[in-house]
Amino acid sequence: MKTASGTDILWTAADAAAATNGRHPSGRTPGRWVATGVSIDSRTVQPGDLFVALRGPNFDGTAFVADALAKGAAAAIVPAVPPGLPADAPLLLVEDGLTALEDLGRVSRLNLRGKVIAVTGSVGKTGTKEALKACLDSQGKTYATTGNLNNHMGVPLTLARMPVDSDYAIIELGMNHAGEIGPLSRMVKPDVAIITTVEAVHLEFFSSVEGIADAKAEIFEGMDPNGTAILNRDNPHFARLLAAARTQGLTKVWSFGAHDQADARLVDCSLHATSSAVTADIRGERVQYCLSLPGRHHVLNSLGVLLAVKAAGGDVGSAARGLSQLQAIKGRGMRRRVQLSKGSFTLIDESYNASPVSVAASATVLGKTDPGAGGRRIAVLGDMRELGGQGASLHAGLAEPFKAAGADLVFCCGPLMRHLFDRLPAAMRGRHTDDSASLAPLVADAVRAGDVVMVKGSAGSRMGAVVEALLALDHDNQATRADAPAMAASGT
Repeated sequence: MKTASGTDILWTAADAAAATNGRHPSGRTPGRWVATGVSIDSRTVQPGDLFVALRGPNFDGTAFVADALAKGAAAAIVPAVPPGLPADAPLLLVEDGLTALEDLGRVSRLNLRGKVIAVTGSVGKTGTKEALKACLDSQGKTYATTGNLNNHMGVPLTLARMPVDSDYAIIELGMNHAGEIGPLSRMVKPDVAIITTVEAVHLEFFSSVEGIADAKAEIFEGMDPNGTAILNRDNPHFARLLAAARTQGLTKVWSFGAHDQADARLVDCSLHATSSAVTADIRGERVQYCLSLPGRHHVLNSLGVLLAVKAAGGDVGSAARGLSQLQAIKGRGMRRRVQLSKGSFTLIDESYNASPVSVAASATVLGKTDPGAGGRRIAVLGDMRELGGQGASLHAGLAEPFKAAGADLVFCCGPLMRHLFDRLPAAMRGRHTDDSASLAPLVADAVRAGDVVMVKGSAGSRMGAVVEALLALDHDNQATRADAPAMAASGT
């Protein structure tokens, strides 16, 4: 169903009440409202949203119901009636907000007509999800997780927002602990499931990388025997993941990688500073394509993307053409040219997150990027979090990738990155500080025209502060800001 303006109607009052076993507090029928969106954050509510009030240890969503309705929310799902609302306020009373959100997600999934592709992995989840969306957008109505909504709240919210007439739905599943992906998979019920890779991430919560592999393999728990599992054939834990898929009754397990026996096999690739030329064999179909993202890790993940497209019934050739249109995401490889008073430098923003394998991959990309005249390759790194007792050694071990990449200077912040900083040759050491706030002005002072600056760290290291300090140097943006008042006054 759609509104008069053509917007998808996601929920009618009756359907939402039936899905959640909700009722209007007055006991009357739930009303005749329709919702074109679903929200759990009153700050971002859009007109037509169904607002679901959640309760947590530090917040109570019922306190924000009035704000959500004032912003145009069609209705609100509440575990208790907030005071001060009119008697006819469009409410659905339920026992628990999160359970209601999960119920909406489950019902939406049951009503979906298309194929569901679920994506997980230690690294590369969001990039793979975005690549799948780009590849399938031209082949049918395609829906995908927004941003990083991949946890116990984000996944049911994603499902609840899903138009039921989608041809393809791409859902990202994340975890920090064992036992988290299984319930999400049973909610999502994937037709196709990709595990991008298994690496030493979240070691603080696992006794071994094998434990991480087992946690990622929970993605198979929601699949029926007709589903397709897609695994990284080059990963050391391939056999373990294959066994887990078989244990769940899956008979169709496809693989991707450079391995001779991979179903999606890398035949050849040419790596460049901002893209890659790829030749691959996708289950007997030879394809050549340009991947508009740099790095061998993106090349290998693109093989998994094409394999998933095939498993979901899409056209591989069309999907391969879509890979040339990919754009890097903010915080995940986005490049900016920052204009100085004389010349400019290139900023590679990898500030969203970091792990040993992803930092090493970023070092390789930095090494493939040529500085301008008189410029240098500069890495700015913040602590990688959740590595447990191996944190010190894993940080120190990053010295070799940056030396191999020909990095000229490495700036670091955080106690763990001190282990890398001390391992570097004296000539490569920029500065080390306790945190990103104190490092940012030092990097901004050091940068010069022709430089290539790559910024990376775990989210908790707040490396966005460095990115913002570097972007603040942009003379073009400064000129735009300076001109803005005059332009407004003149009516331009």
